[in-house]
Amino acid sequence: MSDTVPERGGRYDAGSIVVLAGLQAVRMRPAMYVGSTGAEGVMQLVVEVLQNALDEALVGHASRLDASVDDEGCWVIADNGRGIPLGNHPALGRPVAEVVVTELHAGGKFREGAYRLAGGLHGVGLTCVNALSSRFELEVRRDGERWLGRWAQGERVEAFHRVSAADDTGTTVRFVPDAAIFATARADFHEVEAWLRAQSWLTSGLTCSLARGAERVQFSSDEGLAGFARWLAGAEERVHPEPIAAAGTAGDVQVDAALLWTRAFAEDVQCFVNHVHTPLGGAHTDGLRAAVGHALTRYAREARLIDQNEPLQGGDTMEGLVAVLSVRMRDPRFEGQTKTRLLDPVAGAAVERAVGAALSAWMREHPAESAAIVGRAIEAGRARVASRRASERARYERVEHLVDKEIYRQQFGIRSKNWHASADWITNAGLLGLHGGSSQLGPDSVILDVCCGSGVVGNSFRGKVGKIIGLDLTPEMVALSRTRLDEVVQGDVYDIPFADASFDGVCNREVLHLLPQPERPLAEIFRVIKPGGQFVVGQWVPFSAIDGPWMFQVVKKKQPLFVNNLYDEDMRALLAGAGFVNVTTQEFLQWEDIDNWIDTWETPQLHRHQIRDLYHQCPAEVRAVHPFEISATGAIRDCWRWVIYSAFKHG
Repeated sequence: MSDTVPERGGRYDAGSIVVLAGLQAVRMRPAMYVGSTGAEGVMQLVVEVLQNALDEALVGHASRLDASVDDEGCWVIADNGRGIPLGNHPALGRPVAEVVVTELHAGGKFREGAYRLAGGLHGVGLTCVNALSSRFELEVRRDGERWLGRWAQGERVEAFHRVSAADDTGTTVRFVPDAAIFATARADFHEVEAWLRAQSWLTSGLTCSLARGAERVQFSSDEGLAGFARWLAGAEERVHPEPIAAAGTAGDVQVDAALLWTRAFAEDVQCFVNHVHTPLGGAHTDGLRAAVGHALTRYAREARLIDQNEPLQGGDTMEGLVAVLSVRMRDPRFEGQTKTRLLDPVAGAAVERAVGAALSAWMREHPAESAAIVGRAIEAGRARVASRRASERARYERVEHLVDKEIYRQQFGIRSKNWHASADWITNAGLLGLHGGSSQLGPDSVILDVCCGSGVVGNSFRGKVGKIIGLDLTPEMVALSRTRLDEVVQGDVYDIPFADASFDGVCNREVLHLLPQPERPLAEIFRVIKPGGQFVVGQWVPFSAIDGPWMFQVVKKKQPLFVNNLYDEDMRALLAGAGFVNVTTQEFLQWEDIDNWIDTWETPQLHRHQIRDLYHQCPAEVRAVHPFEISATGAIRDCWRWVIYSAFKHG
């Protein structure tokens, strides 16, 4: 063993200290201010300008918020508020509007009065947008005058000056995100559309519009949070017909919420603080969950639907819930500049009190609907505890699926073009080593790699058996696997084209959860194995009954062919049901790059966003049993529990 000698750094003295002037710090470390230098960062720029305009509406001085984007990625965002003050700043001697867009931590939200409740970055937002734009233009209409200033990458191009008279008031910002900073200088048009739609429900009397070329949408609603909840629920079957309204005030915290239970599997909870969406939740979301859990448990006990000492689990009470929560408070404390999570415990306490009181009162006045809501939670709990199948199959009458082979051929034919790059687990040497290493077959044995894909699993038996034959439905995969296996046949796992007892062993990996009625292909596999032969199958399984339903949502969004959420006990039952004996297992934990895993043809962009949301909004009880990581850049790594099963046919 050799010693490692640390390499000495260069000289470190007073001259080593760098002072970044003006907006250089923002341009040097943009992710510190807007979260990332990808599309998410560009979206944050757009939202910062929108949020500043919205703050005028929140204090009753604006009724319109208009946004547009052109083919070059130039955004124009305008409001009809008061306009930024036109005078010079008393301390700096420069126009206030110029100070607001060139000085960090300069703005009207630090003192009480101008903005009691606001969601902007409190003096950082517009400044960052200016610093990170190749072109930035500020127009102010106030006191009968129109003023204009221009900047590029935070540097002044044209001083803020009067250009004409004005017969209206408001602020317009035009900017182009700097392509030299951002890997993707485009914000998602539909994300901006969703943001504006949400604000039209959250803000009474506000009309929002968005335009791109000939495409134009406009939102305005007097239905409030109830309308938002109805829209989120869509066509899902409802447990009760109309949303439950909750409102209350605790000190400086104002709480409004709308709750609507549906028959859907997943929850959809949208939370806002001063109209800022908090995708990672936080104290207010925790308060909502606590309020729902306590209210439903209390009602269930009083109605003798559960035992006095039996609480309803949080995941069960939230299942199928569509909720919108809006909290308004002074000086909220967020996690990071991009405000993804609320940290104020006072908000959580206020939400728990307001929602809990309103929900309990509603339940007392609506006994039939309340019994249905509680019954749904009890039903979810029974499915979670008693069933190890996918929760949908556990709770609803099972429908026999027909296998459309053409769908499988099409999907995996396209996937074959970048098969090995599409997921980390496919070629992981440690995982493959456990498959081949499980072999107890003789050196002259012949094995069949069923649904062989690229043949990497069968190839892991190389050197341990005499011959490896592959079987796959997809012509492209057949061609791909022929580079690794001795012989490959195109065929169907539901009707394996080989005689009884043809093989000494069969291997397979990560296929059974894609196959309706998996007992049928297992029966075929059992048929073609010789007496005394071995079956080796790898399958990822949930860590427990707690994370299983959540994992079902994640995988179903990614892979539409996913039908069987197989737990360890399911796999053992399937193997025993097919006739296999002497089942042994080995486990392997594989960290998977989720952004790469979902970047496949079969997963639409909407589903990719929803998968990321499932990780960001993952319940605490799931996080406790299922490891995953979300980095500062937003990248997601998930730890998958792989189990390799070895089983035998009676000799």
